[in-house]
Order: sequence, then structure tokens, then C-alpha cells
Amino acid sequence: QVQLVESGGGLVQAGGSLRLSCVASGSRFGINVMGWYRQAPGKQRELVAVITSGSTTNYADSVKGRFTISSDNAKNTVSLQMNSLKPEDTAVYYCNFRRGRVDPGYWGQGTQVTVSS
Repeated sequence: QVQLVESGGGLVQAGGSLRLSCVASGSRFGINVMGWYRQAPGKQRELVAVITSGSTTNYADSVKGRFTISSDNAKNTVSLQMNSLKPEDTAVYYCNFRRGRVDPGYWGQGTQVTVSS
């Protein structure tokens, strides 16, 4: 089974930057979609960014131009570079690996990102 561990969260001032990383272990055969989601208190978990095995990316409108998702297959990692952070970016960020659109895939435990004003 795939196991995912996120890191890189923390407290940052508005306008600052953070880089989140997710490291996978276990068998990743067939994984072709990797993504970052976030969940703020009282809100649903939402998609932040996705990258496919073909390096196609997709971003939520709220983070376009500020966040960049990338993957390193050799190191079994997916990262999220977050620039120009805003207080509304405050949430727990989770990474997800899955096999296609209908597969729920595997989830990490999350890493807290807090952006102060």
C-alpha cells in the first residue's frame, strides 16, 4: 500500500512563501495522478493543484499564478511551491496519489499552513 508523508508547512506572513513536499513509499504501480488538496476549518476539502504522469497540471482559480506543483518520479515526491501567500490560504494541506479519476487513491496525514496578516 502507498504511504504518503507531507512536510513543509508552518507559519508565514502574508506575501511570503512556503514549499510543501510529499514523499511516497510502497508500491506506486499505476499511479498517474498526484495532487494537493486543502481543508480550512468549517469548509470542505478542496482541490488545490494536480499533476499527471505526463506532467499536465491543473490549478484552482484561487491559486493560479501563485502556486506551482511539480513531481520527481525518481524520488517519489510531489511538491507545491506557494508564493504570495494570503491569509485565506490557511488550511491543512494534503497530498493524494491515485490511479485515474475514479480511484480515491491514497492520502497523507496533512501539514498545517498558517498565513498571518
